[in-house]
Amino acid sequence: MLKARVIPTLLWKDVGLVKGRGFNSWRRVDTVLPAIKVYNMREVDELILLDISSTNDKREPDYESIKEFSQECFIPFTVGGGIKSIENIKKLLRSGADKVAINTEAFNNINLIKEGAKIFGSQCIVVSIDAKKENGKYYCYSHCGNKCTGIEVSIWAKEVERNGAGEILITSIEKDGTMEGYDIDLIKEVTDNVKIPVIASGGAGDYEDLYIAINEGKASAVAVASIFHFTEKTPREAKMFLASKGVPVRK
Repeated sequence: MLKARVIPTLLWKDVGLVKGRGFNSWRRVDTVLPAIKVYNMREVDELILLDISSTNDKREPDYESIKEFSQECFIPFTVGGGIKSIENIKKLLRSGADKVAINTEAFNNINLIKEGAKIFGSQCIVVSIDAKKENGKYYCYSHCGNKCTGIEVSIWAKEVERNGAGEILITSIEKDGTMEGYDIDLIKEVTDNVKIPVIASGGAGDYEDLYIAINEGKASAVAVASIFHFTEKTPREAKMFLASKGVPVRK
């Protein structure tokens, strides 16, 4: 059985890190480098950094900053935001990212996923899916949760897997930042339809929520932000709790 991963998520906007609710990320919480240095020491399995303003600002990833961040990051490092081409992926990987997370551009050009997986390997390609429930169905949103694509989550998850995605990051827009627990039905909407690893995101409030996402939602990993920013909870304690419940975790 694959070991479950605990993955802090950093939302990067302009010059610092932010967090909010429902993708309204307005609250400044830190700057990037100090956060990375802290997580290096806290037994996290991986780290996700999402540049949440690059797509809407129509600009490329900030390669120089990513290079600076990656030099201080000693754990697997996933970077997302503003990725529109194979060249963007290549430059991010050369800047020190281990994986890239792609959302909006995948809807415009599914071949970016296919070609990216072919050139760099599926393990480097994470497809990020942001979702809301409407009229009893989950739909995918692009442009940092601002635009409904009209595509159902289950259909899109199967499509990106078929085109070579190595992993899916599924985020509930409505649960984001609430610390009220993950949307387990949404997570299962993905895990029931694909065989690749799924990272659950949006809503973690305590360690039990992480366990439920893995045990009931069948997530391979849990992405966490607010509880590490705003409470005394730590990644190490999260993994100890999961281990106490019988979940295999990385040491």
